[in-house]
Amino acid sequence: MEASVQEKYDYIVIGGGVVGAMIARWLSRYEGRLLLIEKEADIGMGCSSANTAIVHAGYDPLPGSLKALMNVRANPMWDQLAGELNFPFERRGDYVVAIGEEELPLVEKLLQQGIQNGVPGMMMIDAGEMRSRERDINPDVSGALWATTGGICDPFQVTVAAAENAVINGATVLLNTKFEDFIWEGNRVIGVKTNRGDFYARWVINSAGIYSDAVMHKAGVRPEFIIKPRKGEYFIFDRAEVQIHNVLFPVPSSRGKGILVTGTLHENTIVGPNGNVIDDKEDTSMTKEGMDELLDGAKKLIPSLNLRHSIANFVGLRPMGNGPCYTPGINYNNDYVIEVPSSVQGFVNLGGIESPGLTSAPAIAEMVVDLMKDAGEEFVAKKDWDPIRPGRPRYAHMTHQERKLLCDMDPRYARVICRCENVTEGEIVAEIHAPVPAHTYDAIKRRTWLGTGRCQAGFDMTRVVAILARELGVSPFEITKRGQGSEYLYRTTKDVEVANVN
Repeated sequence: MEASVQEKYDYIVIGGGVVGAMIARWLSRYEGRLLLIEKEADIGMGCSSANTAIVHAGYDPLPGSLKALMNVRANPMWDQLAGELNFPFERRGDYVVAIGEEELPLVEKLLQQGIQNGVPGMMMIDAGEMRSRERDINPDVSGALWATTGGICDPFQVTVAAAENAVINGATVLLNTKFEDFIWEGNRVIGVKTNRGDFYARWVINSAGIYSDAVMHKAGVRPEFIIKPRKGEYFIFDRAEVQIHNVLFPVPSSRGKGILVTGTLHENTIVGPNGNVIDDKEDTSMTKEGMDELLDGAKKLIPSLNLRHSIANFVGLRPMGNGPCYTPGINYNNDYVIEVPSSVQGFVNLGGIESPGLTSAPAIAEMVVDLMKDAGEEFVAKKDWDPIRPGRPRYAHMTHQERKLLCDMDPRYARVICRCENVTEGEIVAEIHAPVPAHTYDAIKRRTWLGTGRCQAGFDMTRVVAILARELGVSPFEITKRGQGSEYLYRTTKDVEVANVN
């Protein structure tokens, strides 16, 4: 995992979100030294960890756009990915629900758009069929588009799995490593300057998410391209109180796909997102106005939803760009940018990879490598490349017999640390020492789902801090929630008592 300053690589990927991780995995197929740098304390801490976890069918993007092409190309890749990388994935299909007769033509238009995009397995279902599939649906439902190829995943595990597979195949991942500038030789990028030193490479790939505009501007590319964060707020509902299995979209608007209600792989229900364009790329605050908007939008689909059953909320910032449409002549200025600019050698530029970015990630990675080939890069495939990222035991998903065998082999799996989600000490320790290690509380949370139940870490947090300190050989005062500046402990109770006496 560690690399010294001024090391030389063949390929450097800037940004450890799901797209950057998929690019790193794809590049790890080939001979050459590969480095992925991420400015945060863990990978996948941006929009890759704050979304609705949906693998989209591909009917929503504008025909001819790169969004549509990448979405439809990537969707069938997910079954093989899930098998190779050992992350959970289910093709539940998804529904775009028409409420009232006036919305039916809009849904039927989406069906035609999906056909134009080449999406298979779509059909219209009537109101009675929709009611039979979702008992709590609005009684005013008039019909729905059912897209059978839609799916759900765990985006945290997807990102980690792709990055770990890259590491297994020889890549290096450097966390807490912030891009600052490029190193040049004429008009060729030959490396990057970071807060941890200089790193040299023959190719640098910009996959910096919401900050991809700043990175490309450092390269003198697309000065007119601007990322405007589209703020998406979400609620998570208690699975004991709200049971929604399906993925339910409203009719989309100009602001996005709308506020949906969806089940998850963890059996919770998620409501969101809204889509307010803001200026601050660090504003992940939940607002009263946003809460009201979410609940009003969700109740249009599921009127029985009660905010009292919400156990958590979160905010994601989608990197909305102003890239022109991939297909010339189409008036659309919100497309993906995926290119090897002619003005800069040794540089691959990505920008505006918002929804359906999670879905599109494997196809984007494939396209990046193809563009590099077109630009003259001669890849040599590794003879020993391993597509498999081994899975790790998940106590909550095991039978009693499987649990007994596991606990007999390693007693740490017999100690349950998170009672809401049945996460054990053995699982936590495994993540701390994984190929892409989890060294913060939130990093372990994203990988194991601990702390996400009703008590919201009330029981497990102190125990996890102690385990982290023990395994890392550091003081508990050094353990953080999400990186430097988020330390849990300030001083001991005894110190406070002494200070009060004095």
